Amino acid sequence: MNIRLLLAPCLLVSAAAFAADLPKIPAKPIAEKKELLFSDEMNGSEHDKRWHRVVDTFVFENNALKGTQTRVKDEPSKDGKSVITAHAAVYGLEVPTKDTVIEVKIRFEGATMIDVEFDDRKYTAAHYGHLCRAQVRLDKVTIMDEREGSQNMIIKELRKDPTKKDEVNKLMAGKSATFPVKLEEHKDYTLVVETVGDEMRVSIDGKAVAFLKSAGIGHETKSKIELGVAGQSGWFDDIKVWNAAPAKK
Repeated sequence: MNIRLLLAPCLLVSAAAFAADLPKIPAKPIAEKKELLFSDEMNGSEHDKRWHRVVDTFVFENNALKGTQTRVKDEPSKDGKSVITAHAAVYGLEVPTKDTVIEVKIRFEGATMIDVEFDDRKYTAAHYGHLCRAQVRLDKVTIMDEREGSQNMIIKELRKDPTKKDEVNKLMAGKSATFPVKLEEHKDYTLVVETVGDEMRVSIDGKAVAFLKSAGIGHETKSKIELGVAGQSGWFDDIKVWNAAPAKK
């Protein structure tokens, strides 16, 4: 695959306050690579059987993995008995991990979001076993502790009651962090997601861009890695997954 991976014065105060509330991003890696668990250059027509469909649509094309969101709005099912909800395209990788370094090339071709996610389908206290993820957009990177935050079943139930808004906001505090970036479409970037204990650090082309420390990130059994794309379309290439240990300080 051949992919080439000023604020107005009135906004300065709010932007500075926003930055002050964000976690400090460690300048050096938090993880040390150990055993290589998985590697796929996406070449050829045969691919590792640990890859599998989760939510349409992904295809191996031009020696890369292309994701295109097709469930763009809520629609009734064919039998009319249920609703198929809008959802990003998701492709799964059955590689059980705890602490890891994931490196993958990404490219935006109309996509609004590209992400790397960790799940544990046997964990029932979070919707669909969602644990944590790193979401990349052209203008920002967000790290989310979903186990204790947005996908926590208690919080999802509380959100159904408008009078519980303050309680929800309190529970959600510190469960995600969003950092500004400036990326371009039609360009290759090397995305690295490190997880060690309850910390996640994200870097793009060797520059640290996001960090979060939160309990859900430290989930012991991350049974699955998932790649997600919202919009039309996002590309992944040359993925590698390592076991990791805390980096020596």
